[in-house]
Amino acid sequence: MALTTHLGTIGLWSAGLRTDDPTRLGEIADAAAELDELGYSALWIGGNPSMAQAAHVLAATDRVAVGTSILSIWQHEAADVAAQYAALAPGLRERFVLGLGVSHTALAEQYARPYSAMQAYLTALDDAPVPLPAGQRVLAALGPKMVRLAAERAAGAIPYLVTAEHTAKARELLGPDAFLAPEVKVVLDTDPSRARRTAREFLAIYLPLPNYTNNLLRLGFTEEDFEDGGSDRLVDALFALGDDTAVRARVNEFLAAGADHLAVQVVLPHGRQQARTLARPEWRELAQALPL
Repeated sequence: MALTTHLGTIGLWSAGLRTDDPTRLGEIADAAAELDELGYSALWIGGNPSMAQAAHVLAATDRVAVGTSILSIWQHEAADVAAQYAALAPGLRERFVLGLGVSHTALAEQYARPYSAMQAYLTALDDAPVPLPAGQRVLAALGPKMVRLAAERAAGAIPYLVTAEHTAKARELLGPDAFLAPEVKVVLDTDPSRARRTAREFLAIYLPLPNYTNNLLRLGFTEEDFEDGGSDRLVDALFALGDDTAVRARVNEFLAAGADHLAVQVVLPHGRQQARTLARPEWRELAQALPL
């Protein structure tokens, strides 16, 4: 089954679904089961999740697809990933999507020749005793070369921290058939100043990373847009700010630009936004607002 059919239109992105803390496994399983019942078609586990963490979410759910967004090729050996994929029960394996990325120089000491490294990683997945199929893997592709590779050697692309304009450009590069599922950040706050402040607090961890800023420069933003936490123009392009109506409008903008599926991430005010946060009230609100 093609990912465009299997993954539906709206997924939920959360780093909070990732943990190695055994005391939190029950909490995460309960949240994942509720998200499955709410009707999200995919759960994207953020923050370089392991296969074991993905397997836990798979086991806690019955219907929803589960993807890694993203698993760093520098920190997880391809042979190990393929072996852990092979060890999944067949029913769980069918619902799994491997999202791969090259991460960033600041986060991976061995970072070098990322395009070639990704090619080699995909070849290792192909050559494993139980190959992890191209149709079940997607790339966190930003630049043109990686986007094309996503169409050639994977099911498609899952770009992070992008605009609707990037989605339109990626669709042109991917062609009509490859899967395209950008991540979309949402701040559910109808006070514009406060919503932008929340967005800027969150954006601060990404603006020092050249892979993201170089991509934004290609889209027409300038160095000035990265100053002081990000210009209004930048923040408004990268985040859906406001109420349910504003979120639906942004979702429709990405879909009109060529996205097949959206991985929606709820961004919370600084006091609540932590890597382990499960934004369950906001996830329920979005489930009522979006076409699940």
